[in-house]
Amino acid sequence: MSPFEYIACPACGQQIKIYKNPFPTVDIIIELKEKGIVLIQRKNPPLGWALPGGFIDYGESAEDAAVREAKEETGLDVELRGLAGVYSDPKRDPRFHTLSVVFKAKASGEPHARDDAVAIGVFSLEEIPQVMAFDHKKIMEDYFQHISSQLTTSRNM
Repeated sequence: MSPFEYIACPACGQQIKIYKNPFPTVDIIIELKEKGIVLIQRKNPPLGWALPGGFIDYGESAEDAAVREAKEETGLDVELRGLAGVYSDPKRDPRFHTLSVVFKAKASGEPHARDDAVAIGVFSLEEIPQVMAFDHKKIMEDYFQHISSQLTTSRNM
Protein backbone atom coordinates (compact mmCIF):
# COMPACT_ATOMS: atom_id res chain seq x y z
CA MET A 1 0.00 0.00 0.00
CA SER A 2 1.46 3.28 -1.09
CA PRO A 3 1.62 6.15 1.44
CA PHE A 4 0.53 8.58 -1.26
CA GLU A 5 -1.49 8.87 -4.44
CA TYR A 6 -1.44 11.20 -7.41
CA ILE A 7 -4.29 13.39 -8.56
CA ALA A 8 -4.51 15.79 -11.49
CA CYS A 9 -4.49 19.52 -10.76
CA PRO A 10 -7.92 20.80 -11.83
CA ALA A 11 -6.38 23.99 -13.26
CA CYS A 12 -3.40 22.70 -15.26
CA GLY A 13 -3.68 18.89 -15.26
CA GLN A 14 -0.22 18.35 -13.72
CA GLN A 15 0.11 15.38 -11.36
CA ILE A 16 0.16 16.32 -7.64
CA LYS A 17 1.34 13.93 -4.94
CA ILE A 18 -1.18 13.62 -2.08
CA TYR A 19 0.06 11.95 1.10
CA LYS A 20 -2.22 9.54 2.94
CA ASN A 21 -1.82 9.86 6.70
CA PRO A 22 -3.63 8.13 9.55
CA PHE A 23 -6.55 10.04 11.07
CA PRO A 24 -5.70 11.17 14.64
CA THR A 25 -8.21 10.05 17.28
CA VAL A 26 -8.54 9.79 21.04
CA ASP A 27 -10.10 7.17 23.28
CA ILE A 28 -10.71 7.61 26.99
CA ILE A 29 -10.66 4.97 29.73
CA ILE A 30 -12.99 6.66 32.22
CA GLU A 31 -12.92 5.22 35.74
CA LEU A 32 -15.96 5.92 37.88
CA LYS A 33 -14.98 5.69 41.53
CA GLU A 34 -15.65 2.19 42.91
CA LYS A 35 -17.96 1.39 39.99
CA GLY A 36 -15.81 0.51 36.97
CA ILE A 37 -15.00 1.62 33.44
CA VAL A 38 -17.47 3.57 31.27
CA LEU A 39 -18.20 2.06 27.86
CA ILE A 40 -20.62 3.23 25.19
CA GLN A 41 -22.61 1.19 22.73
CA ARG A 42 -21.99 2.81 19.35
CA LYS A 43 -24.84 4.30 17.30
CA ASN A 44 -22.86 4.24 14.04
CA PRO A 45 -20.81 1.49 12.34
CA PRO A 46 -18.72 -0.18 13.40
CA LEU A 47 -21.30 -1.17 16.00
CA GLY A 48 -20.60 -2.61 19.43
CA TRP A 49 -19.30 -1.60 22.83
CA ALA A 50 -16.38 0.83 22.81
CA LEU A 51 -14.44 3.31 24.85
CA PRO A 52 -15.72 6.86 24.48
CA GLY A 53 -13.66 8.71 21.90
CA GLY A 54 -13.45 10.24 18.48
CA PHE A 55 -11.52 12.36 16.04
CA ILE A 56 -9.19 15.18 17.02
CA ASP A 57 -10.37 18.38 15.36
CA TYR A 58 -7.96 20.59 13.42
CA GLY A 59 -6.36 23.06 15.85
CA GLU A 60 -7.34 20.97 18.89
CA SER A 61 -4.93 19.18 21.24
CA ALA A 62 -5.37 15.47 21.93
CA GLU A 63 -6.07 16.33 25.59
CA ASP A 64 -8.81 18.81 24.69
CA ALA A 65 -10.31 16.31 22.25
CA ALA A 66 -10.42 13.64 24.97
CA VAL A 67 -12.22 15.95 27.40
CA ARG A 68 -14.65 17.07 24.66
CA GLU A 69 -15.40 13.55 23.40
CA ALA A 70 -15.96 12.26 26.96
CA LYS A 71 -18.48 15.04 27.59
CA GLU A 72 -20.21 14.61 24.20
CA GLU A 73 -20.64 10.84 24.51
CA THR A 74 -21.13 10.32 28.26
CA GLY A 75 -22.14 13.69 29.72
CA LEU A 76 -19.25 13.36 32.19
CA ASP A 77 -16.66 15.99 33.01
CA VAL A 78 -13.39 14.07 33.19
CA GLU A 79 -10.03 14.69 34.76
CA LEU A 80 -7.28 13.24 32.59
CA ARG A 81 -4.86 11.10 34.61
CA GLY A 82 -2.23 10.33 32.02
CA LEU A 83 -1.57 8.41 28.87
CA ALA A 84 -2.61 4.76 28.64
CA GLY A 85 -0.95 4.25 25.26
CA VAL A 86 -0.95 4.95 21.55
CA TYR A 87 -2.55 2.42 19.23
CA SER A 88 -1.81 2.63 15.52
CA ASP A 89 -2.35 -0.76 13.87
CA PRO A 90 -3.57 0.10 10.35
CA LYS A 91 -6.35 -2.50 10.80
CA ARG A 92 -7.63 -1.15 14.16
CA ASP A 93 -10.52 0.64 12.44
CA PRO A 94 -12.22 -1.16 9.50
CA ARG A 95 -13.12 2.17 7.86
CA PHE A 96 -9.62 3.63 7.48
CA HIS A 97 -6.21 3.92 9.15
CA THR A 98 -6.44 5.72 12.50
CA LEU A 99 -3.97 6.45 15.24
CA SER A 100 -5.48 6.67 18.73
CA VAL A 101 -4.01 8.44 21.73
CA VAL A 102 -5.62 6.68 24.70
CA PHE A 103 -6.00 8.57 27.97
CA LYS A 104 -6.82 7.42 31.49
CA ALA A 105 -9.39 9.61 33.21
CA LYS A 106 -11.41 9.88 36.41
CA ALA A 107 -14.96 11.13 36.71
CA SER A 108 -17.84 11.15 39.13
CA GLY A 109 -21.55 11.33 38.55
CA GLU A 110 -23.89 9.31 36.39
CA PRO A 111 -22.99 8.81 32.73
CA HIS A 112 -25.69 9.21 30.09
CA ALA A 113 -25.61 7.97 26.50
CA ARG A 114 -25.30 11.02 24.25
CA ASP A 115 -24.11 11.96 20.74
CA ASP A 116 -22.74 8.79 19.07
CA ALA A 117 -23.87 6.44 21.88
CA VAL A 118 -27.17 4.52 21.96
CA ALA A 119 -26.44 2.98 25.36
CA ILE A 120 -23.91 3.35 28.14
CA GLY A 121 -22.62 1.01 30.80
CA VAL A 122 -20.16 0.87 33.65
CA PHE A 123 -18.21 -2.37 33.73
CA SER A 124 -15.83 -4.03 36.18
CA LEU A 125 -12.85 -6.01 34.87
CA GLU A 126 -14.87 -9.23 34.98
CA GLU A 127 -17.82 -7.67 33.14
CA ILE A 128 -15.99 -6.11 30.16
CA PRO A 129 -17.75 -7.35 26.99
CA GLN A 130 -15.85 -10.04 25.12
CA VAL A 131 -16.59 -8.43 21.77
CA MET A 132 -15.81 -4.75 21.39
CA ALA A 133 -15.48 -2.36 18.45
CA PHE A 134 -12.09 -1.47 16.98
CA ASP A 135 -9.16 -2.73 19.08
CA HIS A 136 -10.75 -1.63 22.34
CA LYS A 137 -10.69 -5.15 23.83
CA LYS A 138 -6.88 -5.12 23.47
CA ILE A 139 -6.69 -1.62 24.96
CA MET A 140 -8.71 -2.80 27.96
CA GLU A 141 -6.57 -5.93 28.36
CA ASP A 142 -3.40 -3.81 28.26
CA TYR A 143 -4.88 -1.37 30.77
CA PHE A 144 -5.91 -4.04 33.29
CA GLN A 145 -2.58 -5.84 32.87
CA HIS A 146 -0.78 -2.56 33.67
CA ILE A 147 -2.94 -1.99 36.75
CA SER A 148 -2.34 -5.56 37.91
CA SER A 149 1.44 -5.21 37.51
CA GLN A 150 1.38 -1.89 39.42
CA LEU A 151 -0.47 -3.53 42.32
CA THR A 152 1.99 -6.43 42.37
CA THR A 153 4.97 -4.04 42.35
CA SER A 154 3.57 -1.88 45.16
CA ARG A 155 2.87 -4.97 47.31
CA ASN A 156 6.45 -6.19 46.87
CA MET A 157 7.95 -2.88 48.03
